[in-house]
Amino acid sequence: MDTITHYIGGAKVSPGARLGDVFNPATGEVAHRVALGGSAEINAAVRAAAAAFPSWSATPPLTRARVMFKFRDLLECRAGDLAALITAEHGKVLSDALGEVTRGLEVVEFACGIPHLLKGEFTEQVGRGIDSYAFRQPLGVCAGITPFNFPAMVPMWMFPVAIACGNTFVLKPSERDPSASMLIAELFAEAGLPAGVFNVAHGDKAAVDALLEHPQVAAISFVGSTPIAQYIYATAAAHGKRVQALGGAKNHLIVMPDADLAQATDALMGAGYGSAGERCMAISVAVAVGNVGDKLVEALAPRVRGLKVGPGNDPESEMGPLVTRQHRDKVASYVDLGIAEGAKLIVDGRGLKLQGYEQGFFLGGCLFDHVTPTMRIYQEEIFGPVLAVVRAPDFETALTLVNDHEFGNGTAIFTRDGDAAREFVSRAQIGMIGVNIPIPVPMAYHSFGGWKRSLFGDMAVHGMEGVRFYTHPKTVTARWPTGIRSGAEFVMPTMK
Repeated sequence: MDTITHYIGGAKVSPGARLGDVFNPATGEVAHRVALGGSAEINAAVRAAAAAFPSWSATPPLTRARVMFKFRDLLECRAGDLAALITAEHGKVLSDALGEVTRGLEVVEFACGIPHLLKGEFTEQVGRGIDSYAFRQPLGVCAGITPFNFPAMVPMWMFPVAIACGNTFVLKPSERDPSASMLIAELFAEAGLPAGVFNVAHGDKAAVDALLEHPQVAAISFVGSTPIAQYIYATAAAHGKRVQALGGAKNHLIVMPDADLAQATDALMGAGYGSAGERCMAISVAVAVGNVGDKLVEALAPRVRGLKVGPGNDPESEMGPLVTRQHRDKVASYVDLGIAEGAKLIVDGRGLKLQGYEQGFFLGGCLFDHVTPTMRIYQEEIFGPVLAVVRAPDFETALTLVNDHEFGNGTAIFTRDGDAAREFVSRAQIGMIGVNIPIPVPMAYHSFGGWKRSLFGDMAVHGMEGVRFYTHPKTVTARWPTGIRSGAEFVMPTMK
């Protein structure tokens, strides 16, 4: 059985003594072992990144962009290979894995424009004979701590922008599906990225804590659950680092009485059960407004029962397994809890068994009706193929549900009424909103980030928010005097 090692300073390094299992979630079998690094491996990765920083930060942005262009071309050529690795270790269906690669590729394409994005500002004659100009400079060594659900896309929200801005980077990917990060490292090297600019250090909490506390790490980017995001933010900030920590979600989709019901049903199926619900932008709550509830549940139930669940590499599969047995069991326990709390279980996917894949981490689609805000299955992020239908008598009640929830990642409204949609967009206390679009993930040239307990830190990822996060501004006020100086001035300088 092969072992997935670290990638530090442009080369694979010894895995060390601690190893973890990487499963094929469709079969339940161990497919690989992965090195679990700690402070020693993190120190080595940070040292390599710090050593590479002076030269890389001094490299002209145009030259950095040309490396990004080559990396982009290689990613496009190897997209199928990268998607296959994701499916093999995460379990999502291959078409979804290819979509993940594409959305990550878009951020690389955005980073290819870094010469324009880093252009500074200049003002002539802010005072007599005085000019002022401002520009942005890289931070140093940046680090990304990324989740299992998007082993290619989420890292690519971070490192392309960071590296294009002139920083060096240490990636700590999820130990559950680490192979994608290694292929990315190989493609970056093939694109001409100097050794040490991009490093991959695998590990668990020991590696995470070493990054959070390391004095040479200037910035931390994180995506994961809210409790861990809050820990990442508090710990890294206490060590003087810039932090963006994206947390959990409980995304609501509001179905108004005038909505196109077929369209809303299709949207809920894809957004609720795609990737087995293991998406931070998955829809896990459908809010049926007015008299649409019965019709919506009647439309959803046969579709959920008919979901084609199977291994991700089967082109007939619509939904694959969950990532680990422990996570599958945790999601199933929420279904038990929902029944105990009094919600009506319309579709029960707990008994799903697939011939030839009996040991796989599969769970069928589950659908609850008559869920209330007091229930834990409404309040907590389940992160699985469980959709809860909540009934709301009117628009104001539905909006209040969205705004009162502790998470503020994404939401959507399905309606034909432009006034209702505009009011919802204006008043919803949520970072990303869809109008007749169920998963409103922004394009790479906009920024991704939620509100409330879905984001810790004041900057989102990619887009111009990413450029600002991975650089700091410098403003210069300059005068080139001639003749005799007039002597010292002891007042606050003003421009005249």
